Amino acid sequence: MASYQGLKRLVGIFVLAIAFCMQAVQGKISCENLNKDSCAFAISSSGKRCVLEKHMCRTGYEKYSCRTSEIEAENLKEWIETDKCIKACGLDRNALGISSDALLDSHFTQKLCSTQCYGGCPNIVDLYFNLAAGEGVYLPKLCEAKGANARREMSEIKSSGNVAPGPESGFKSVNFKDAPAMAPF
Repeated sequence: MASYQGLKRLVGIFVLAIAFCMQAVQGKISCENLNKDSCAFAISSSGKRCVLEKHMCRTGYEKYSCRTSEIEAENLKEWIETDKCIKACGLDRNALGISSDALLDSHFTQKLCSTQCYGGCPNIVDLYFNLAAGEGVYLPKLCEAKGANARREMSEIKSSGNVAPGPESGFKSVNFKDAPAMAPF
């Protein structure tokens, strides 16, 4: 009996050690530590969205880096978007910044409003919900609109041509927390 209790205690210690190791390996998500293939549409542990930036090296080659933006995700943290959601929502993992201009593209909004994207990718829906709200458009209404009504809804979007700023741009970002409603989940 004593050896059974000792073995049980040893297994318990082993399980705890593995749990601590897993937590150390997983760590916290810092945008600056993400690579090009996981940066776009990711959210750091602090809840700030990550943005992919491109720089030209002295040798003429392009270099990509991931930076923390000032845009906060609503109720989401430590999130690296899945390839499944990127594909379902018609996005590009190599996107440099984002813009509400994408909402003017009927092919994009069709993918964004699809069951696979709208119903299964809360991070992306939250992001575009806030972008649409910033343009005065209610995303669920845009997704419900069909045919001529969809064109009418999209025509309400008046693009400013601005893209969400990177962390070192010196431009004050828009605070999407003041949007009129929350993204539906």
